[in-house]
Order: sequence, then C-alpha cells, then structure tokens
Amino acid sequence: MTGLPSRVALVSLHTSPASQPGTGDAGGMNVVVRSLARELARLGLEVDVMTRAVGTPTSGQLEPGVVLHELSAGPQGPIAKDALADVSDEFGEAVAALAGRAGSRYDIVHAHYWLSGIATLPVALELGIPFVQSFHTLAAMKNALSTPGAPLEPERRLRSESYLAGEASAIVAGSASEATHLIDAVGAPADRVWVIPPGVDVDFFRPNRARDGDRVREGLGIESGRDILVVAGRIQPLKDQELAVRALSLLHMRSAAAPVLVIAGEATPGDEDYALGIRSLAGELGVVDDVRFVGAQSRDALARLFAVATLTLVTSHSETFGLVALESAASGTPVVGFRGSGMLESIAEGVSGVFVDSRDPQDWASAISDLLHDAVGLERLSASARDHALGYTWAASATALLSVYGSL
Repeated sequence: MTGLPSRVALVSLHTSPASQPGTGDAGGMNVVVRSLARELARLGLEVDVMTRAVGTPTSGQLEPGVVLHELSAGPQGPIAKDALADVSDEFGEAVAALAGRAGSRYDIVHAHYWLSGIATLPVALELGIPFVQSFHTLAAMKNALSTPGAPLEPERRLRSESYLAGEASAIVAGSASEATHLIDAVGAPADRVWVIPPGVDVDFFRPNRARDGDRVREGLGIESGRDILVVAGRIQPLKDQELAVRALSLLHMRSAAAPVLVIAGEATPGDEDYALGIRSLAGELGVVDDVRFVGAQSRDALARLFAVATLTLVTSHSETFGLVALESAASGTPVVGFRGSGMLESIAEGVSGVFVDSRDPQDWASAISDLLHDAVGLERLSASARDHALGYTWAASATALLSVYGSL
C-alpha cells in the first residue's frame, strides 16, 4: 500500500443506501454500500455517499462519520431505472459541484453499479482523482444466465460496462465468478480486478432465541414445530420465487406435514405481473394457505426471520455473490441454493448448505425433503453454517478495500 486516502466518495445513483432492501430497486447492493461506508469511517476515513434525490435534495448523517448527499438530477420523483442513464450527466454535474466546494476534495471516487460509473467517471477524470468501479451485476453475466424468453440487457449498458472496465483505475468484484466474467466477457484488464467478498454482521444475524422465534411464528400464523422455508429478495424472474412455490407443492404431495414457505420482498418495478403470477400459481397448486407473502422486511425483522427458519432457499438464476446465503448462514440456518455464479462462494457445500444442480422443482423438493428428514444432519449443518459465516466480516471487506484505495 503506497498511501492512505483521507476522504472518499461512494456513489450509488439509482438507489439510496438508506432505502430498505427488498423494496423498489433496493437490494444487496444497498447493504454493501452502507456497510462498507460505516466500516471505512471506523477506519478513520471521511466518507460521503451520493445518490439521486427522489424528493428535495438534502444532506445528512447516514452512519457515524458517513454523510449521505441526495443530489438533484432530472425531474423530481422516481424515475424508471432504464431511464436513469438519461440523467447521468446532470447527476455527474451535481457530484462535481459537491466535490468543488471548499474542503470537499476527494482522494477516491468509488462508483457502485454502471449508472453511477457513467455519471462520475468524467468527474474523476476531470479532477484527476483515482476512479474505482464496482458493478454488482453485469449485463453480460445476466444475459448469459437469463431465463428463456426473458428480455436481454440493453446494448447501451453492455457498451458502458466495457468502457468503464477499461477506464477504471481499479475494479472491485464480489466473487471470483464475477471477476472471471469481467475479464472474459467485459474485457477488464486482469491486473486491475480485485476480488473482495461482502461481509455479514454476525452479531446482528445470529441463531434463534426461543422467545424471538415464538413471536415470529405467531406473527406469521405458523404453529410451533412446523418447518419454515424462507426466500428473501426482490420478487423478479431472475430470483425465480416461482421455483420455490413449485417445490413446495411437491413437498405437500409427499407429506401431510409439509413446511410453510415465507416469501420476503416486494416486486421490482416492472415485475408486478410476475409477483401476481406467483400468488396465482400458489392458488392453482393448492398451497396458497401455506405461502406467506410478507413483503420487504426491515433488517431486524429479516434477522429474526432467518433465525426462526429451518432452511433458506436461494433460487436465483445467478447472483454476483449471494449475500442472503451468508446472512442466513450467520443465523444458523442452512441454505439450499442453485449451483452457479457467485453462490459457489457464498455457500460452502456440506458446511453452510447444499447445492441443487438443476432448476427442476422435483430436484429441489428432494433436496429440501432430505434435509428436513435428517434431524441430526440438519443440526450439524446449522452449527457449521454459523462457523462459515464467521469467516466473512465487513471489517475485513473494508480493510481489503482500503488496500485497493491505498494502491492507487
């Protein structure tokens, strides 16, 4: 490390780190940006986080040592995600104005998601500031792993990500899988790609305490002793909550003592019909009474839900890393996940969970059933899942990120 920055700008144009994950476009990236900002501040850095203002532009403390700036760009109010690129120049100008104020000079600009990158790379170049890019999801990766018939990511995004990868001083990937796609499909220079996995707050996400579990069950209307399966994340075809509902219906055919499925999250804007279709499917398959649609959960409520669950299902077609799998493991709840992309790193097979190699609901039902009917093995897996999660901390992620900054 050649030097240490004193002030950094973390940019998240399209979604505020203050937003509740599982709502709108807020998800794992929001958790990552906020958690890294907090830990960088604990390491002594001044951290400014910038996002587009939906209402009146404002600034205020997000975490101790972290200031959130909501900057004006485009018309007031929400803007569809696919139209945000049209206001990226205006957002960049707002960032430049903030950076130009007395005492607001930054040592690093770190953009999160491609929209933030195209808005602030010109600012960093103009000011001569090292520019770091985290993509979180890649168009090339999503297109390669998309569901049949699903719309592909636009060419504008593909070209923008390739350009950003070539111009960034450093690129931070959340997993080796993402790093491979960056190099092979996006054309990122291998010597500028750093892999820094996310962390998890193991004091916040922890195994169940009986009283908390009873309250959660009562709130969900689930009787004591009945197994609970959880799927957490925004409701969209990429996350494939439909697969979980179909697997549940097969479990009901096999046993009268089948589990309850809890779906936590709201539809991503534009995917409302998909969410309605899942509800309809549950009715058609005769399991609607055993599916709980609980909407987006606060971090505290999600931690309690993971802790009371028997298993967490990660049915996504692809994940850059799979933060949900790590948070579930920290809660002592094993994960059943699709074998692919970043989940190969967030789930340790036989330690924090098991993989399913196909997207056939029969295979998922079998994997779930095998775990539910092996009480000793499930208890052992719960303990080792927690041990697995203890190896990932936000402090370690922030320290690694600070090393990247220092090298620039």
